[in-house]
Amino acid sequence: MTHDLVIRSADVVTASGTAHCDIGVKDGKIATLGTGLAAREVIDATGLVALPGGIDSHVHISQPSGPGIEMADDFTTGTRAAACGGNTTVLPFCLPEDGETLRDAVTAYRGKAEGNCLTDVAFHLIVKETDAVTLGQDLPALIEAGYTSFKVFMTYQGLALSDRQILEVMSVAKAHGAMVMVHAENEDAIEFLRDRAERDGQISPYHHATTRPVPVEREATHRAISLAEIAGVPLTIVHVSNGEATEEIMRARQRGLTVFAETCPQYITLTADDLDRDGFDGAKYVCSPPPRTRDEWDNIWRGIEQGVFDLFSSDHCPFRFVDTAGKDAPGARKSFRNIPNGIPGVETRLPILFSEGVVKGRLSLERFAALTATNHARLYGLYPTKGAITVGADADIALWNPKLTKPIRQADLHHGTDYTPWEGFHVTGWPVRTILRGVTTMLDGAPVGAPGGQILHREAPDVLR
Repeated sequence: MTHDLVIRSADVVTASGTAHCDIGVKDGKIATLGTGLAAREVIDATGLVALPGGIDSHVHISQPSGPGIEMADDFTTGTRAAACGGNTTVLPFCLPEDGETLRDAVTAYRGKAEGNCLTDVAFHLIVKETDAVTLGQDLPALIEAGYTSFKVFMTYQGLALSDRQILEVMSVAKAHGAMVMVHAENEDAIEFLRDRAERDGQISPYHHATTRPVPVEREATHRAISLAEIAGVPLTIVHVSNGEATEEIMRARQRGLTVFAETCPQYITLTADDLDRDGFDGAKYVCSPPPRTRDEWDNIWRGIEQGVFDLFSSDHCPFRFVDTAGKDAPGARKSFRNIPNGIPGVETRLPILFSEGVVKGRLSLERFAALTATNHARLYGLYPTKGAITVGADADIALWNPKLTKPIRQADLHHGTDYTPWEGFHVTGWPVRTILRGVTTMLDGAPVGAPGGQILHREAPDVLR
């Protein structure tokens, strides 16, 4: 066979291990894994590691963010940054505007993405209403159309659902074969602590962290799991930040429940003290759940190493810092509660985990691939087309230089915001080429070519098939 592309002499990471071989690509698919392959185009990958293209299943792009607040990334900049970070697929969230139906929101969101993406994309849905149209018509139709996962919130005014509402959403997921994702924080407890902090004059960015303490997340995690047990559905707990919430997930699994867990780079590299920086700089680190303590890094690593965590995502949620439509929103300097929640991270997710995990001996290459690509594809209905270097899969591949060492710098990144929380953080191991269905989209840290990403149709998650 003559291939369109051969990636020669890489250390190729597959589900069964790592092999030194060539990858032959034909018509955008992986056609052959072997040696001595011929092609019109050959990439010499000597000394490089070939990993499945990253799948970041938790990103926020072009999402409504409240009156006067604007997210820093649209699909052009968000997927550009993703590709430059070694990713080939991202899954952002479709959030209806007030008064907009979920189906209308999906139509509008697709319009923002079409023709503008350097990676493939697939959408999660955010369910913030539980009226008869949403539950009885829109959700079943959208699941049938390939939108097989949706997120519910237990916090944020205007988004938080009651326990009864969450059960109603879970009931639809059970009936139609979809995965429910939960942002687990107790809104009533947070509002109680916020009001008390403001009365006491504790209004700086640091108090975003003190008013969202570990028990707020632990309790909501336990409650979300209990609701899923009552409804009889699998569940994914997103962006877990601490050991106590991790233990709730472990206990649920010991009881025989199907609970998946996700964590993020901020919970192994940042702390609440980052929110206590001079002046307003702490606002750069405001996200929910907030970064915790160095002790919690160890707890999260223990969960990663013991297999509690299935997914490592970025929760990329970018706002510009020097911008009144971003972090410096009206009232943000008067109270932490007015600072938009979220930090950028889609471009730095993979290098941080590779450096902190693989290079430091905490993760094998195979486990890295599972946490950053394969499990995402399996859990969200994209496997085996996505998430693995295997014959028949899309030729979505990231080539890594495992010895390249350099600091993360905003000047080198490609997202739409004006800062990175990891400025100066030294990383060993960087993707140097990203390939989407056989076409290079990033080379040596710079985007290449025109947007060629597709909007993907997803099946039901593996666990529900």
